[in-house]
Amino acid sequence: MGYAARKTVMTAAEFLAWEAGQSERHDFVDGNVFAMAGAEDRHITVTGNCYIALRQHLSGTPCRVFMADMKVAAADDASFFYPDVIVTCSAADHKSPLIKREPTLIIEVLSPGTAAYDLGQKFVHYRQIPSLAEIAFIDLDERRADVYRKGADGLWVLHPFGPGAAVQFASVDLTITAAALFADVDAPLPENPA
Repeated sequence: MGYAARKTVMTAAEFLAWEAGQSERHDFVDGNVFAMAGAEDRHITVTGNCYIALRQHLSGTPCRVFMADMKVAAADDASFFYPDVIVTCSAADHKSPLIKREPTLIIEVLSPGTAAYDLGQKFVHYRQIPSLAEIAFIDLDERRADVYRKGADGLWVLHPFGPGAAVQFASVDLTITAAALFADVDAPLPENPA
């Protein structure tokens, strides 16, 4: 999801105290607050499909799956985000009901209005989280996924999965077929219908 409005600079502690009383979610990036915009049904459906597949696959393990409303802290605790889906296998995260600091996998479903933000600022901050092994960006219009995996050398390597291809999440040993990932998702509407 993207951002709609920007508020003035505040500290991380001020943000956490302020946001606790808000009815809507906000990302917090280097002192700036961004109100999160709503999402279209395709976005929510793919997010749900990912959540369901991961939840079923990880049932009975120490890993937990969250979607949309769970806050993730960047490595320096100076920025906070709401990824579409996260997986954490951390005992410390299990004890932290509001903020996860040690995710293993983050998934972002791209929308035209949010793609630049997700692939830009968010991606930069996500890569700094030491526990994170994979970051996936799912493109609704192209029906493809770009999965970035952190190698043993600390470098992030792109693993692209084209239209029709199953998507592999190596960090949790799960492969989701394209049919399952995009189940119940309509094709994008034309921009200028005749």
